[in-house]
Amino acid sequence: MQLSLQTDYAVRTLMYLAARQERATIDDVASFYGISRAHIAKVVNQLARLGFVRSIRGVGGGLELGRAPEELSIGAVIVAFEGPMHLLDCVGMSNVCAIEKFCKLKGVLAEAERLQLEYLNSISLADVVPTKRQLTKAEIPS
Repeated sequence: MQLSLQTDYAVRTLMYLAARQERATIDDVASFYGISRAHIAKVVNQLARLGFVRSIRGVGGGLELGRAPEELSIGAVIVAFEGPMHLLDCVGMSNVCAIEKFCKLKGVLAEAERLQLEYLNSISLADVVPTKRQLTKAEIPS
């Protein structure tokens, strides 16, 4: 499985907000990671719609986590951004292959997907967030 850039940016934005433990702006996130402001704005919009972040307007506004890092699973974020992720079409749909009725591979792949999602759901944002000190010392790649 390879995640889309949008999902990558979403998880990184959440990690940044969790590490800072204070409001940040889209510009803060974009500048820190060296990503275009437009990409981060698009991701933040989706994160806000999904309830992962809160966007506060006005003076002193910015972005903050919508839930505590311990309550946010990495699996939930990935599924929200990626949707159903199947290794092959036959795992998620019927009548896509001539050998589907007796194919053992479909079951193997379905179990692999189940285990992967179970693992990702067991990891919270708090488990992967860097410390505020690490974030401060991080250098943006040129």
